[in-house]
Amino acid sequence: MPLDLDTRTQLIDGVRRFVTERLRPIEAQVAADDAVPDAVLEEMKGLGLFGLSIPEEYGGLGLSMEDEALVAMELGRASPAFRSAFGTNVGIGSQGLVMFGTEAQKEKYLPGIASGEIVTSFALTEPEAGSDSANVQTRARLDGDHYVLDGSKRYITNAGRASLFTVMARTDPDRKGAAGVSAFLVPRDLAGLSVSKPEKKMGQQGAHIHDVVFEGVRVPVENLLGAEGEGFKVAMQVLDKGRLHIASVCVGVAERLIADSVAYAAERKQFGAPIASFQMIQAMIADSKTECLAARALVLETARRRDAGENVTLEASASKLYASEMVGRVADRAVQIFGGAGYVADYGIERLYRDVRIFRIYEGSSEIQKLVIARETMKRGG
Repeated sequence: MPLDLDTRTQLIDGVRRFVTERLRPIEAQVAADDAVPDAVLEEMKGLGLFGLSIPEEYGGLGLSMEDEALVAMELGRASPAFRSAFGTNVGIGSQGLVMFGTEAQKEKYLPGIASGEIVTSFALTEPEAGSDSANVQTRARLDGDHYVLDGSKRYITNAGRASLFTVMARTDPDRKGAAGVSAFLVPRDLAGLSVSKPEKKMGQQGAHIHDVVFEGVRVPVENLLGAEGEGFKVAMQVLDKGRLHIASVCVGVAERLIADSVAYAAERKQFGAPIASFQMIQAMIADSKTECLAARALVLETARRRDAGENVTLEASASKLYASEMVGRVADRAVQIFGGAGYVADYGIERLYRDVRIFRIYEGSSEIQKLVIARETMKRGG
């Protein structure tokens, strides 16, 4: 259930102050150090950000999708690396457990996830299974009261800090595609699990991705998440929610870029006048604002429909597709408005330009979203 108006206002105002006063002033430092300071992570825990989507009975805030989207939009006004620090706890690293976990599993893990004591990670992508996510090759062989996991995962967000992984592995090698895949809760400290050094990335310094390798990792049978063969179902339902969250962040980043562009255009002078008075600059601002408003409306409407219990697979994909493509265009226009200043590091625009590029790839590329949208539209008959 959505928060009442007063509580929502207080939450949003608190997050906005945190973003403005605490996060934005250290964006350049985080990018240079490739790390979010521990002190900031502790403040995030204190604000409850690691538990935004965890039910209240397990220590989280239990936000509705609409409220979570509004908070994500505010967080999007700072470097995306900050949100990524707890993003897996809020989204793909926890929601399989929330939706499909047994009561024993929930009681064991969710309170720690909500507090930030447990950092989660979602291990689906592999060297040969990215967009083709049903082609999971990691094996899970039943051996008595354990499953034995062998395989590797690639580009796994927060794997370096994670103490709990949701892992997709093939339990039935004779069944091709999604039907043979199951989901497991895999603690970091199990023997045979190793994590690589973080990858060097184009953007979002301070947010890390790693390869994760499983070599004979023995996972207790009670750590099976859902039933055998339901792994793909777990993954897709988790991704529906995750795509709405990412779309919300994209809206927030776009709103920040627009505000920065407007402020710069008002003070930057050429030919004796602020560039904000030039129609070509105004056209770029108008295009960016219109597209951002459209994305915001789509995301919030879809969030409300999900909260009402509707199937929003199509709309979540449409939200993620449109918002991620939109923020790329807004970032490109922002660089153009800033001109030479947009290409150097001092103003941070070039950093955001690089940061937003990944939004069109992870949690389902734009091309995958189009396939989902087309498939679901045809199912509905239009």
